[in-house]
Amino acid sequence: MPSNFNEFEKELREIDEFIEKMKLEARKETNPTALETGQAKIIDLEKTRDRYLEMMYDPENLGPWEKTLIARAPKRPYTLDYVTALCQDFTELQGDRNGFADNAIIGGPATFEGTPVMIIGHQKGRDIQSRQFRNFGMAKPEGYRKAIRLFEMAERFKMPVISFVDTPAADPGVESESRGISEAIAASIMKMFALTVPTVAVVIGEGGSGGAIGIAASSRVLMLEHSVYSVIPPEGCAAILWRKPEMGKQAAEALKISSRSALEYGIIDEILPEPVGGAHRKPIEVYATVKEGIGRHLDELQKMTPEQVKAERFSKFRAMGIFEEVPA
Repeated sequence: MPSNFNEFEKELREIDEFIEKMKLEARKETNPTALETGQAKIIDLEKTRDRYLEMMYDPENLGPWEKTLIARAPKRPYTLDYVTALCQDFTELQGDRNGFADNAIIGGPATFEGTPVMIIGHQKGRDIQSRQFRNFGMAKPEGYRKAIRLFEMAERFKMPVISFVDTPAADPGVESESRGISEAIAASIMKMFALTVPTVAVVIGEGGSGGAIGIAASSRVLMLEHSVYSVIPPEGCAAILWRKPEMGKQAAEALKISSRSALEYGIIDEILPEPVGGAHRKPIEVYATVKEGIGRHLDELQKMTPEQVKAERFSKFRAMGIFEEVPA
């Protein structure tokens, strides 16, 4: 069982590296016959790679644990990538007005397809320095208090809210506990329920714990096909239940963490498909899919009155978790 994304795609990466090596050698080849033979081998290898990729990413071959690893792919697009691709005039706002700043949640006004909107999202880093700067996408209380400030601004100026969810969980450190992380998340959720403007959330990677819900209590919750959404990361669940974090695969299956399960249980409203190989292989296609999905749902919501928007969101979340006992 692969324990991380690099192990999961190890064979694919080796094939890609071999193809790149052959292309490099082909560019140096001066013999026409040898060049033709080398190019034919490259084409065959690329076809083999594509077949392997299709088999590997076949929905029937991807379980909850494999989805978790794909959701954590280092090259998977993050919030700022979507903002750059989908929006114009984004102006990032900092600070929670209580003396703190959080770089794990970014936000500010922007323009989406000609409409002023408020953007809020978790942001991860791509190297050691930026991961530390972004606290691995785990927001502290000040991050959620900044989100509340931006929600209030959106309500005041009648701007729809678009949020991008990508966090393993809220920051569990002593500092966050001492400054009231639970209260901050709860206040952020409460503020989202009070909004009368349309809100659309997209789970673009990991949607973990209250840290995700803090900016995802939206009128519409969309989810990329290989994203995950759960009350706790699988390793954390395994550590609590069995005292064995290495049993993350079993925990992922028990948590029903995939987009398919989330849709089945009514936790999300729509699954946005990803290209073969995941969002990290063809980000341009994913940007187009996400843009179309957000635009379509915003169009539907903007036809409703502010009171209808608020009431529909509240009713949707109140209906979650209701079940019926069937006599044995």
